[in-house]
Amino acid sequence: MVAATPKAPIFDQVKVGDTIKPIVLPPISRHQLALYCGGSGDHNPIHVDLDFAKKFGFKDVFAHGMLSMGFLGRLVTSYAPRDRIRKLGTRFTSITWPGDVITLSGKVTGKREEGGEKLIDLEVKCTNQNGQDTLQGHATVAAS
Repeated sequence: MVAATPKAPIFDQVKVGDTIKPIVLPPISRHQLALYCGGSGDHNPIHVDLDFAKKFGFKDVFAHGMLSMGFLGRLVTSYAPRDRIRKLGTRFTSITWPGDVITLSGKVTGKREEGGEKLIDLEVKCTNQNGQDTLQGHATVAAS
């Protein structure tokens, strides 16, 4: 099933503090990590080879940071169409492990007009099942 493309948020109807509908992802699987290696071209064994990860002191393999950033892109495109995204920036704050259940969430932090566009600023994040943020970021989308 393909998700419907959202309509652009309407500037006058958006309020600072409004939240984006959260998205709860299925648990991160080793299969997903292997597929991401192939799709991204990032074949670092730390993401798929348990012996390699343990050799460097990790308890297990772990998700690519860019996979989590892709998750945040999915959240933002659930709020506004792709052609309305003006900025997406992130900061990696914690490791995402296999089995983690990630919730994507966001809220409106500002509204402004710039360069003839009505813009909405968002705070977005990935949070694991323990309430720990694994990725924090910000996005800007153009409103109608």
